[in-house]
Amino acid sequence: MLGFVIRAVPDGRAEIASSKTDPLVIGDTFTIESKTLGETRRINVYPPPGYAGRSDTGFPVLYMPDGGMAEDFLHIAGLIEVLVGNGTMRPFLLVGIENTQRRRDLTGPTQNEEDKKIAPQVGGSAEFRKFIRTELMPEVKRRYRTTSETAIVGESLAGLFVVETFLLEPDLFNTYLAFDPSLWWNKGALLQIADEKLRHWPALERSLYFASSDEKGIITDAEKLAEVLKRNAPPQVHWHYEKMPAETHGTIYHPAALRAFRSVFPPPRAEPGGK
Repeated sequence: MLGFVIRAVPDGRAEIASSKTDPLVIGDTFTIESKTLGETRRINVYPPPGYAGRSDTGFPVLYMPDGGMAEDFLHIAGLIEVLVGNGTMRPFLLVGIENTQRRRDLTGPTQNEEDKKIAPQVGGSAEFRKFIRTELMPEVKRRYRTTSETAIVGESLAGLFVVETFLLEPDLFNTYLAFDPSLWWNKGALLQIADEKLRHWPALERSLYFASSDEKGIITDAEKLAEVLKRNAPPQVHWHYEKMPAETHGTIYHPAALRAFRSVFPPPRAEPGGK
């Protein structure tokens, strides 16, 4: 175990006697040989506080692109640890999907030649969703105690992927969280189809929470999405748009996730008169 002791020395000073160094473990990591994507994908998992001690309890799952150890996994895992610990969020199993070709996986097809210049391959979001649906989700259910409730969180291009999935495959997750989504992709094509998708929404109850920083183009597109939702969102779509003008594109993820997790995943209220 990690630890240290204080030992007295003859001249009155204290000397630290350290124990051996052991790995500091916060969760699990495993790989999937994906037939859909034709490559190996690394998955990082953070079990929330209480998971280990409740062997008969399933937990909802929060999926996150950009989920590598050198990406956004650690700070979101830490946020869940704090919020669950202080009672302002329900516990979720966090599943981080580490990137291989980020701009390929998180973008849909585009007719804009400028978009195509950002990476050797773009437009692979449908295959990435198929990987999540047919390979990753079954493997998570096999390895961990889960409920049927799922959510996804992402920022920037990952936020684009979240909104695209909400509109094109709303049955995949229950809750969608997108921060500074790159809705400019393909000249705003998602905004152009949002009206129709919401008017023909399936019989599904879903939640969408999105936030924007002071980034000029991003905040404009986020406001457009909010207007579409005001016009056409059916009653079973619960949505909230949070403006965060004090944040930049580089700072929004953590504070937006803090607000979103507290708002969308609050702990159940105690019954009146309960203990």
